[in-house]
Amino acid sequence: MPSPLVLPRRSWGHHHADRRALLIHGLGSDGALMWRYGVALADAGWRADAVDLRGHGSAPRALDCTLEAYAADVAEVHPEDGGPWDLVVAHSLGGAAAVITSADHPRWTRRLVLVDPAIHLDDEDREQVREGQEESFADPSADAVRAAHPHWHELDIELKAASTRAASRWMVEQTSEQNTTWDVRGAASRLSVPTHVLGADPAVFSIFTGTTAEEVLRNPLVTMSVVEGAGHSLHRDRPEAAIDALREALR
Repeated sequence: MPSPLVLPRRSWGHHHADRRALLIHGLGSDGALMWRYGVALADAGWRADAVDLRGHGSAPRALDCTLEAYAADVAEVHPEDGGPWDLVVAHSLGGAAAVITSADHPRWTRRLVLVDPAIHLDDEDREQVREGQEESFADPSADAVRAAHPHWHELDIELKAASTRAASRWMVEQTSEQNTTWDVRGAASRLSVPTHVLGADPAVFSIFTGTTAEEVLRNPLVTMSVVEGAGHSLHRDRPEAAIDALREALR
């Protein structure tokens, strides 16, 4: 197991809230971009902490960018009382890391919500991800993000531009290079906590669909709903619908 890094956090909600959630972002982003979930959970009485993954935001840098390294980091992230998380909400790359961690450490969280998780990426998927990250790094300005995503909230535009500038381009690129076999389906089959997938709309763009989704859903503890009209970053594409789907999953 790779040596873990200590990940920085930011938080929403009352310090003494009795329900604790961890928010984990996707590749090329940072914890701040999970703000929609943080605000919604805080408004519902939760305390939500979001981390910056290694190489992202203000997190430490390292040479190891394997999925196992990302998982080793988040496995060391716990509520301040040392108990399990009541909920982990994890997007994309963060979803892969959360699946590995929860499968290997069943008491890490009581429940998982995976947001269009990167469970299995073939060569074509990885190339699409690589091209998307190259485009982001080529012009990490708010104007470029706004042009590409004119329907996003201005906060998401500002934060996405800032997260690209803050991320290590080398580590983001190495996340694809070092994970030529990107496949955590085995870990997903071993999940032993209630898990819900908030899926993106395949008609827009989703990385959790087809045979991968079918295989993961064979685990009886895993359920799924799809946010229609939303692409991979559904909390930015259709934030109200994504938060409604999260609330429904937690009922």
